[in-house]
Amino acid sequence: MKALITGATGFLGGALTRRLHGMGWDVTALGRNPKKLDALESEGIRALQIELKDKKALADACKDQEIVFHCAALPSPWGNFELFYQANVIGTRNVIRGCEEHKVKRLVYVSTPSLYFDYNSRVNVKETDALPEPISNYSATKILAEQELDEAFARGLATIAIRPRALFGPGDTVIFPRLIPRLQSGRLPILGDGENIVDLTYIENVVDALLLCAESPANTLGKKYNISNGEPVKIWKLVERICDELQLPHPTRKISYKTANAAATVLEALYTIIPTHPEPPLTRISVSMMANSTTLDISAAENELGYQPKVSIDEGFELFMKWWKETPPSL
Repeated sequence: MKALITGATGFLGGALTRRLHGMGWDVTALGRNPKKLDALESEGIRALQIELKDKKALADACKDQEIVFHCAALPSPWGNFELFYQANVIGTRNVIRGCEEHKVKRLVYVSTPSLYFDYNSRVNVKETDALPEPISNYSATKILAEQELDEAFARGLATIAIRPRALFGPGDTVIFPRLIPRLQSGRLPILGDGENIVDLTYIENVVDALLLCAESPANTLGKKYNISNGEPVKIWKLVERICDELQLPHPTRKISYKTANAAATVLEALYTIIPTHPEPPLTRISVSMMANSTTLDISAAENELGYQPKVSIDEGFELFMKWWKETPPSL
């Protein structure tokens, strides 16, 4: 099987690339990070440094491919709308055009459940639930990218998408690696009541979901599927486990959601007027994610794709901590 993977130098794209290569697939990996592309090439994987805005190069890369996995995105709670639009909407449009031009059999797209959430708790969210107004440029542009996918499906391109929640595991640079330095410095207070539950997804379970999408039956095409580990956890209990693993004191100071959200609102306003618009140390989105409950209903993926998480949260956590302790931080 011949497959093209965008975002192959990212966390998910890299894991998918290595899995497919190990399974004997003929893989072409696209990315922007030269060092990581070199690492993939050293493993015998064809790796190309191509920007998603380069329509011709991207279309050429789609030639003779059977499946395209579009994992690339600009994922951040903060930033200029135009940057997100170019990466997430125009980039997706260019991938679609390459697939259509070269008659790729299937496009598997990695979307996000961020488009479900506002600044409130939401649990057991289904794919069919009404979407709130987007709370970030990231979620706004991912909604637009999904619309590009819908239009391509209506034109005849076989598409399928997943919305995986909070990926973690060895190689993660986003979730636990952002928390650990704050825990080490003692600068992470408990936001809210500390009882909120969240969904996480171990990285290899998401790769499994993508493989299922590559071979799913015709009735799944044109659809989007929630993906998680299906075992919501109390995020602050997980934070305490990290502390125990690293022999750090548990956070004890509590800040109410209302107070933390007000502080984040002020910081966002201040950082907006800075010419370079850097990301504030606290945003309303980060406060909401750490203080509110956010879980997904994954029954559609289970029933229609046959998705079953193979690595539990506990197993995944142990694998992450082992990797973290053995890998010098370079984040």
